[in-house]
Amino acid sequence: MKKLFSKIKSVKGELSFAGDKSISHRAIFFSSMSKGKSRIQNLSLSEDVKSTKKIFEQLGVKFSYHNSELIIEGKGKTGFNAPKNFLDCGNSGTTVRLLSGLLIAQNFSSTLIGDESLSKRPMQRVIEPLQLMCGKIESTNSNLPLTIFPGNKLKNIEYTLPVASAQVKSAVLIAGLHIQDDTKVIEKFITRDHTERMLELPIENRDNHKIILSSEKYYPEPKDYFIPGDVSSSAFFIVLTLLSENSVVLIRDVSLNPTRTGFIEILKHMNAKILIDNVRYSSNEPYGDILVKSSDLKNIVIENDIIPNIIDEIPILSVAGVFAEGSFEIRNCKELRYKESDRIKSICENLKMLGLEVQEYDDGFSIDGEIKNASATFNSFGDHRIAMAFSVLAMLVGNNSSVEGIECVSISNPKFFEQVESING
Repeated sequence: MKKLFSKIKSVKGELSFAGDKSISHRAIFFSSMSKGKSRIQNLSLSEDVKSTKKIFEQLGVKFSYHNSELIIEGKGKTGFNAPKNFLDCGNSGTTVRLLSGLLIAQNFSSTLIGDESLSKRPMQRVIEPLQLMCGKIESTNSNLPLTIFPGNKLKNIEYTLPVASAQVKSAVLIAGLHIQDDTKVIEKFITRDHTERMLELPIENRDNHKIILSSEKYYPEPKDYFIPGDVSSSAFFIVLTLLSENSVVLIRDVSLNPTRTGFIEILKHMNAKILIDNVRYSSNEPYGDILVKSSDLKNIVIENDIIPNIIDEIPILSVAGVFAEGSFEIRNCKELRYKESDRIKSICENLKMLGLEVQEYDDGFSIDGEIKNASATFNSFGDHRIAMAFSVLAMLVGNNSSVEGIECVSISNPKFFEQVESING
């Protein structure tokens, strides 16, 4: 489906978002794994989280709603049912990788599948450490489907992450919850820390590396969760507000986890008027309000060590870079090539449609020059973050710019366009 856009003049008002996608996944996981009743408020509405919920239903977990709360009757460590069919993870890399860590500890076989995009994403990075833990996993060319068999008793490992991947880290930590002795995951690069926060896992430091410990004594218990608003979803509206004239938007109750807010720090260094207020905590996760005002942005040098922190926001940061003073360049982000689309290629091809000077590198890209074609037709490449980033760009240039394949926004934020209309001044 193609959507045409007119130029947006200003945005004003308040927004709140359904729960953070990453935290929502884990709340369902840990509630389902616990023995008893848990409650979740403000769960993500994304298709990815629906995939996680549907799979746990196949494993025998009971879900119900009371008012706006999701009630989960967890099955405990050994209570899951053997699935009667393949477990379809849809488009969700979080679902398939975290499930792998849980399912290697079960006494039944299971097969994980996904959509066309997920089936192309690399799985060897999670297969390798789980096999070191004596997990029995079979795959074709290290891609989906993954078939997991019951096998030998799992053993604890000390594993250094070869890539900055919160999903791989979480899979190993979840597997470690089924083992008496400590499993240790060593991080050389900072990644999202929702799993260790929510499970309250102990953390050590060694030679400036972070070491997270997991064992059966940290197995989750039933509890109540409030999920802060999705900060990645807020990024598109923050950039839209910054780049629109005479605009001010207040975003309430959004996640402020420091491993997720690197894009805000970058925007601040680019001269963005962003104020954070009213900070609180839920399940060890900080959240609060973000006030955003129109700003004249200037491009900056983006340091390599922050890249894992901003990997999902690079598409919308590139849009900010188009309108900021000076040239935009980002490197050391080859991981973008293994997302829902090859995001380096997707970003570069779309920006070239505007007549900009775009250089694509193996691990990044650069943008320079002026917009020469303000009536471009962008391609989402079936990637929700590309679709939303270039919807924002289309709103800023106007002139009946359009985005092809816009329906994929529902993967993370099905209310995206409704929210745009609510603040359109």
